[in-house]
Amino acid sequence: MQGLLEGVRVLDWTIWQQGPFASVLLADMGAEVIKLEAPDGDPGRWVLRVAGFEAQRGGVNFYFEANNRHKKSVVLDLKRPEARAVVHRLVARSDVFIQNFRTGVASRLELDYQTLRQHNPRLIYATASGYGPHGPDSAAPSFDYLAQARSGIMRVAGLETEEPVYLYGGLADQMGAIMLAYGVVCALLARERLGIGQEVNVSHLGSMTALQGLNVSCLGMMGSEMPRLARDSAYNPLWNHYRCADGKWLALGMLQADRYWKDFCRAVGLAHLAEAPRFAGTAERAQNRRELIAILDETFARRPRQQWLEIFRREGDFIVGIVNQVADLAADPQVLANGYMVEYERPESGPTRLLGHPVAFSATPANPRGRAPELGEHTEAVLTELLGYSWEEIARLRAAGAILAPGG
Repeated sequence: MQGLLEGVRVLDWTIWQQGPFASVLLADMGAEVIKLEAPDGDPGRWVLRVAGFEAQRGGVNFYFEANNRHKKSVVLDLKRPEARAVVHRLVARSDVFIQNFRTGVASRLELDYQTLRQHNPRLIYATASGYGPHGPDSAAPSFDYLAQARSGIMRVAGLETEEPVYLYGGLADQMGAIMLAYGVVCALLARERLGIGQEVNVSHLGSMTALQGLNVSCLGMMGSEMPRLARDSAYNPLWNHYRCADGKWLALGMLQADRYWKDFCRAVGLAHLAEAPRFAGTAERAQNRRELIAILDETFARRPRQQWLEIFRREGDFIVGIVNQVADLAADPQVLANGYMVEYERPESGPTRLLGHPVAFSATPANPRGRAPELGEHTEAVLTELLGYSWEEIARLRAAGAILAPGG
């Protein structure tokens, strides 16, 4: 079945995670993505080795694989004019150009928007930055760590300390990538409707600010951000999580607690509290929340989580769920049923599970199954088959050091 972006060609001149994962999302939806790499490759290829561990099967770098599946790798030494001429020819035959280098790098290499639009006026030129295209820090470098720090999210997480807490997994990179892919798709729609190319700018800071939209809106409208609350002081004890007898956690999501309170008390064996004046309504439960949470802690600790789930399903229409660890996702039937993680057979490493695509399309489904390319794997094929270079021209480019193919 045809992908939603089939026929769209993306030139991906990005490194690490924010830019590369954006083009992965486009590739999942059918876009052809050509990854432009320097002779020493995207540093994401080597990041695990630098970090001091090889936690992958069959020599597969999970970091690079996750951020570069489906892509074709073309290696160019962009310091050489012959290599830049290759990019210009590619741009003339492409729809999207994505880059995430520091301000000034693209213009020095004749790969900025103003230059590339001369080769393709309909080009969508997408830039991922740390802090946005304007302002005093627009040219400053950024990584995920600095993005989380600047956005304020490190001060939202954690309760045992006032120190900032870093959230692992490249969350700012992931969010920036999602927003970048969204921007590219919107720009492609605008081109379809209006016939225009344009520049799209997405930043770590802007993306992480958007992620915290409700907190930011509270600050803007009310003058203060939403408070951090420990579990034992949650205003609504039915909007909280509790440890069960087997050590597993159960989450309650009954925001309109008054609707559920009496039935909830009956279901968990606390019917005598249903009419207790100190817990009669939302305000009373909030005032006496620490006492109630302590009671619920003791109650949930009497049974394993699965029994509680069965009780809630049997006794009424309660809003409850499980608290997973990341390690639980690979076996979560809901995750697997919806393709949020998928099975994939990689020749070098055997069967594995990949991050699936988060959006389901009924007529043009995404395909998250694919491998990342070897460094320079597609250099010669792209130049000869797409751009029409002869083998004599390829030889001259290699001799000049402008391109690198496998073994070159």
